[in-house]
Amino acid sequence: MKFKVNDKVLVTAGKDKGKSGVIKMVYPKLNKVLVEGANKYTKHIKPVSGRAGDKIKVERPLHTASVAILNDKGVADRVGFKIAKDGTKSRFFKKSGKIITEVVISKK
Repeated sequence: MKFKVNDKVLVTAGKDKGKSGVIKMVYPKLNKVLVEGANKYTKHIKPVSGRAGDKIKVERPLHTASVAILNDKGVADRVGFKIAKDGTKSRFFKKSGKIITEVVISKK
């Protein structure tokens, strides 16, 4: 998949067109991504056994065709893949040709 968690993306279609955010979760089998702050819907929670009902805002996944990755200059770009001679595969921006740096997050 061309998108990874913590990639900065721009929403290019739908009700949140023009918003940018960070990818929180990737669903490769569904070909969807969850973008922080985009595609929010209201979920109604029924009152149950003394607890009051509530309305909460939840984010729903967007199709990958509706988002574009933002490059170093903050411009929407496409992603390509390069395979090095040692066999490692890396992603790069199609417009600038720069390799996308992988962000490693350590879990505590």
